[in-house]
Amino acid sequence: MTTKEFGILIVGVGGLGVPAAWALARDGARRLTIVDPDPIDLSNLARQVIFTTHDIGTPKVVAAARWLTTRFPDCTVEPHAIALDFSNALRLIALHDFVIDATDSPVAKFLINDTCIAARKPFVYGGVIGMTGQAMSVIPGATACLRCIFEDAPDETEVASCREAGILGPVAGAIGAMQASEAMRALRAEKLELYGKILTYDAAGVARVRIRPVSPRPGCGCGASRSRPSQTLPDAP
Repeated sequence: MTTKEFGILIVGVGGLGVPAAWALARDGARRLTIVDPDPIDLSNLARQVIFTTHDIGTPKVVAAARWLTTRFPDCTVEPHAIALDFSNALRLIALHDFVIDATDSPVAKFLINDTCIAARKPFVYGGVIGMTGQAMSVIPGATACLRCIFEDAPDETEVASCREAGILGPVAGAIGAMQASEAMRALRAEKLELYGKILTYDAAGVARVRIRPVSPRPGCGCGASRSRPSQTLPDAP
């Protein structure tokens, strides 16, 4: 598969998705699809540095696609100003070779996880709360998935509490860049750094990065606990 043919889907164009898309376009990705339903507002500008006050009110995906293609004309960016949901997730994910979860919604994260497992598409999870971020690559049928670790999405009370905690821009930027790096490794058919591992970045005090192995949970519907370890990505359609 050539670089041009490899399609990467980024779900969420915010604190994680913006640095991920920027890094991918800069490093040679040729086909990106970005999905986000929200317009740009003033609060976004501190963390999502490709946007300016002139972009306020514009759909994030439209402004991001314009910024990326202006600076990286070899990169094709397809914007979708919609929310990923049960009506479109399988169709969108099936059309791509790798997925970046850059959302801030636990419900969306589990939807991405479950749909990628069903479609056998590799993806990289990312999440940031306050000064802490995490990233983990998931290869369907081979490595632990989100449900191996968390089983179910948190309830609405927990979700509200997490959103109130906010996120630190540099932490989101670091996690987004790591997600992009995993996508580029997949594009180049290289070993994923976070294959069977989860990375935690803690910016409190002296910044610390920890990478630890994670095992598939016996009985999880992803089926990874029944497979033999492998570094091979599923064949692209």
